[in-house]
Amino acid sequence: MTVKYTEDHEWLKIEGDTATVGITVHAQDALGDVVFVDLPAVGTSFAQKETAGVVESVKAAADVYMPVSGEVTAINEALKDDPSLANSDPMGAGWFFKIKLSDPSQLDALMDETRYTAFAA
Repeated sequence: MTVKYTEDHEWLKIEGDTATVGITVHAQDALGDVVFVDLPAVGTSFAQKETAGVVESVKAAADVYMPVSGEVTAINEALKDDPSLANSDPMGAGWFFKIKLSDPSQLDALMDETRYTAFAA
């Protein structure tokens, strides 16, 4: 499993032609306590960088961007019921949605953990 990061503070865990997407620890730290998430509908396709959802906290609302082009294959129903999972376990139980990659070559432009850590510092 490979993990990649975007400049918009999303992460992707890539397994074959599928990726699980969420917001990074840095993003949830900046947002504060997450109180609501708006997730995309399963079956919806997005181009890279299109807005795929919204995360709202006590401080702000932020768009969640599609890190690579693809079709949403699943959403995290538990996150809809308990948005605080985005704070307590952003890289695990707080995932947002899963996508089927339509252009895996887009992954090449994303950051690995070392580059993202330096970028977010």
